[in-house]
Amino acid sequence: MKVVAFNGSPRKNGNTAQAIRVVLEELESQGIATEFIQLGGTNVHGCRACMRCAKNKDGRCSWDDDDMNIFIDKMREADGIIIGSPVYFSNVTAEVKALIERAGFVALRNGNFLRRKVGAAVVVMRRAGGTFTYAAINYFFGITEMIVPASNYWNLGVGLSPGEVQKDEEGIETFRTLGRNMAWLLKTIK
Repeated sequence: MKVVAFNGSPRKNGNTAQAIRVVLEELESQGIATEFIQLGGTNVHGCRACMRCAKNKDGRCSWDDDDMNIFIDKMREADGIIIGSPVYFSNVTAEVKALIERAGFVALRNGNFLRRKVGAAVVVMRRAGGTFTYAAINYFFGITEMIVPASNYWNLGVGLSPGEVQKDEEGIETFRTLGRNMAWLLKTIK
């Protein structure tokens, strides 16, 4: 079993990356392979509504001018997917939105290859907007028929400067619990 995690923050070692790694540590401790992908700060762009993914039926985005098809392939190969985002103006980062749009269209127009995979959102905020961001990611999991594990609270952490999320004890415990529940769900499904 394998889980791929996308860090939607342009800060490679910022709070979102640190929160994702807490979840990955729990998964790894249960024997589940993980891969961390830096999505934020890359050159990915949003969907251009060309609908060629529906026409071509090759499981790929027809726009091959960025790394999106690599990311889509990683999602297709994984049993579980984590999408992490900081809160930017009460929502996901542009790179996360691009991943949701393009991977979503390609999946849905090509037999919905994300169906019944396990998906988890990881969100870090300074103060507010976390639930909107959490919902945006979970809407993607819902429309692609993915299975979402719960934690002991919504998967939100609080922090601004890199490392501040580590001081959010409740958030860190929420991410640990998410990792344990995600591992249990993956093993149960398999």
